[in-house]
Amino acid sequence: MSSDQDGHNFLASVDHYFNKAAALTDHPAGLLSQIKVCNSVYSFQFPVRTDDGYRVVKAWRAQHSHHKLPVKGGIRYSADANEDEVIALATLMSYKCAVVDVPFGGAKGAIKIDPKSISVDELQRVTRRYTAELIKKNFIGPALDVPAPDYGSSSREMAWIADTYLAFHPEQIDALGCVTGKSVSQGGIRGRTEATGLGVFYGTREICDQGDDMKSLGLTKGIEGKTFVIQGLGNVGYHAAKYFSEAGAVMVGVAEYEGSIRDPRGIDLEKLLIHRQETGSILDFPGAENLASREAGLELECDILIPAALENQITADNAPRIKAKIIVEAANGPVTAAAEALLSQNGVMVVPDIYINAGGVTVSYFEWLKNLSRVRFGRIGKRFEQAAFDRILNIVEQESGRPLSAEERSAAARGADETDLVYSGLEETMITSYHQIRAIWKLDKVDTLRTAAFVNAIDKIAVGYMEMGVFP
Repeated sequence: MSSDQDGHNFLASVDHYFNKAAALTDHPAGLLSQIKVCNSVYSFQFPVRTDDGYRVVKAWRAQHSHHKLPVKGGIRYSADANEDEVIALATLMSYKCAVVDVPFGGAKGAIKIDPKSISVDELQRVTRRYTAELIKKNFIGPALDVPAPDYGSSSREMAWIADTYLAFHPEQIDALGCVTGKSVSQGGIRGRTEATGLGVFYGTREICDQGDDMKSLGLTKGIEGKTFVIQGLGNVGYHAAKYFSEAGAVMVGVAEYEGSIRDPRGIDLEKLLIHRQETGSILDFPGAENLASREAGLELECDILIPAALENQITADNAPRIKAKIIVEAANGPVTAAAEALLSQNGVMVVPDIYINAGGVTVSYFEWLKNLSRVRFGRIGKRFEQAAFDRILNIVEQESGRPLSAEERSAAARGADETDLVYSGLEETMITSYHQIRAIWKLDKVDTLRTAAFVNAIDKIAVGYMEMGVFP
């Protein structure tokens, strides 16, 4: 794992943010220590048969906080995974769930393997064996610990996990709730794929709608017309860029592992994806300028910078060269603690990961609820709503004397389906959560949005422990 020049790695940065926020609360020291510490870390190794024989795979599952059950967090497949990173990510999940009022504790898992270096059959064997090891130790289950996709994993791996869990627990009627991020056909929920990127958009749009805050940054109110740079065109980065562009923001730069490009006139996202599919790179995109390095993309002139790749991308080294007015942490931990101190001095607003990329866990919560209830959202009420709207429209037509066209009636009388309800719930969550954070941020003693978000999370987790009777 990379580290900042002052020696702070990812876990140290998370602890630094916690300590800074905790000092602003009135909670007892013992309670704060309980909130900060990672409750359980399961580190294990297991043999897996490969095409060339056997190999031993290293893996982890960390459960940071049990103030709410189940705990929740993704599984990362990466050759660079390590225990400190897993603990840091589990810790962030606890705070993230608290900030957006999702009733889960935080968890995270990792398998130290490069999924691209092995066959699909081998990957399936690794995933199923990992799941079996978690089952042995009661580290997975719809009421205990609910994994999800993360870096290097997808709905495919989640389907293997669910199937393995069902094989061990065929008697559990809610067994599909043992994991989220599944495909819709396997018990997943519509809207989950785009959830994190859409949440980034909803949250940033709400931030940009605060006129006074934008004025202090030298920006106008609203997201339309603002320039942005995206780092990482994976699932999160792609969907964030898509919704920003559709809302009228202008993508002037893109950074990927193979390099960076810029075009002040705007880059067409879909055309760029086609170009990358055809050439294997974003470089040499027609009309855009190739930059000297992938890191150079982070330093482009823009209103909003969206790092949507991995942690520790903006450090004390490159922070002074950042020209964005707002940094939106679509990835986990892309800005180090030392870098944020420098950015704050330069008047840059950093929108913290524990709020802005919480769309994924929010919609995972909806999927979990769907699995427990065993009914698709919208199935019960959609036609009733449509009939009620039809009756209202009939009255409107009678009173106005103007009949509605079929298209107008269809648009106005349509009942909400699952996607509509998921989007609505996500939008409500991101807007409400932001204003909770903003209210704390406006207090004299709170300096940044991140500090406000951590104070918000600590207060909510503290209430959870006190309601359990752990700290009367």
